[in-house]
Order: sequence, then structure tokens, then C-alpha cells
Amino acid sequence: MGKYVIWFSDPACCSVQDAGGKGASLASMTQQNLPVPGGFAVPAHALAECVDSDLLRSFAQAKDHESAVKLITQTAEVPQEVLDAYAELGGGLVAVRSSASAEDSEAASYAGQQETYLEVSGAEDVRKRIIDCWASFFSERAIFYRSEKGSLDDLSMAVVVQKMVDAEKAGVAFSNHPVTRRKDRMMIEAVYGLGEQVVDGSVTPDQYIVDRKGREKKSQTPHGGVLKAEELTRISELAVQLEDHYGKPQDIEWAIFQNDVFLLQSRPITA
Repeated sequence: MGKYVIWFSDPACCSVQDAGGKGASLASMTQQNLPVPGGFAVPAHALAECVDSDLLRSFAQAKDHESAVKLITQTAEVPQEVLDAYAELGGGLVAVRSSASAEDSEAASYAGQQETYLEVSGAEDVRKRIIDCWASFFSERAIFYRSEKGSLDDLSMAVVVQKMVDAEKAGVAFSNHPVTRRKDRMMIEAVYGLGEQVVDGSVTPDQYIVDRKGREKKSQTPHGGVLKAEELTRISELAVQLEDHYGKPQDIEWAIFQNDVFLLQSRPITA
């Protein structure tokens, strides 16, 4: 493994401490031969080595989010090794996602606390978005959340760079019903296009309640029925595989391109 790049196929990428919650999950799924778009993590130690870490930590401890963000955006350097890895990935469109080491655990979900950037293209934009991900770890909201749930000494922010899926349909799936907690029911939500609309709540998705085999039991379809029966079955199969793999109910992000379902994230269902 390089100092500043860990590929999803590398067993080292399964370490939450190194690749963050998101990166470790993607690596674990990749190594289970599940359908995950290719990519790599910029490990959690990189931020502290690419900026004045003592000064950054002092700003965080003082809850001075403005100075912390300014320090990162104005002085942080992304290593050339990272940009070379983007080229090795094939260039083109990628997603650049924050991956905090403390996120996506059962104790605390950091979903939405840091940034995700979609359809990033070109080495310069990748460089900028990695810095933006690092900076988002020190936003006012993120520092407040970490002061309540984590540690303000924490500078461990990995970043995931992953090939974009040109999603025709996308959404989330819960391997147990997230409201009723019924283990014999799953909830699948879907929209046309990119699934960020579901994750950020900006669009009301089609919602399907299905059994463990993906057979529809109930649905609300404001978009007229985004998913076909065979797509519900495939997403449900993957949800069961992920629940079995991780040993607990999962909150899954997925996308469909040319009839193939791809997995973009999996984390434990949290309250």
C-alpha cells in the first residue's frame, strides 16, 4: 500500500481506523465480491500530515470552526500519489466522499455531518474536493456533533474516491423495517437518477415494503413505480447478503445502471 492511497481491494482498507467507516465498508464489500464501483481511500492519517496539525487541533479544541476551515482550504496539500491513483482509476467522473473514522457505527452515525461530492472530474477538481472533505470535518455542525459524541482532538478524516455510477435509478434499502423493526420486512426507497435526493430528503421517493425475498407487500409510488419486481428482488438479495456479512441490520445505498445493481454504502441501522 502507498502512504496516501489504499485501494478497496487491499485488506488494509477494511480498517475503519485507516479508511474511515465508509471506506472500510466499501472495501469489505469489494472483498466479498459484491458489486461495488472501484475506488480507493485517502487514509485518515493524511490530513494531519498535509496541514499544520498542531494549529488545526488547537482551533478544533477552541471550537473555532472558521479558523480551522480556513487553515485547511488555504494550506492543505493533496499528495501527488493521490492524483496518480485517480488517473489509475481511469480518470473521468468520480464521487469524492468524506469517511470519518468514527462514523457509521451503531453508537453514532455521522451521516450528513461531512460532505460528499458527485460527478467530480479532472485531477484539479479531485484535489479541491478532497480538501473540501477535510474542511467539512471542521464545520460548525461537525465540531458541535464531535464535541457531544466524539473528541475534538480527532483529526482522523479519510476520504473515498470512487468511480461514479451513471445511475438511472438509485436509493436506499433497510434490511429490517427501520420504523417497526420487523425483521421479516425491508424498506426500499427509490428515485430516478442519483440517490442523493433520497439521502438528503429533498425528494419524496417511491417506497416499497417487501419481505425477505423482495416480494412487495405495500408501496407508495409518487413517481409512478420506479422499481420493477426483479429489481426489488435483486436489492433484497443484496440486503440479506450484507446483513449476513456484517451480522446486523444494514442501511444501504444502491444505484442501478444498465440493469445492474451497484452498492455505494452499507452501515448499521441507527436510531
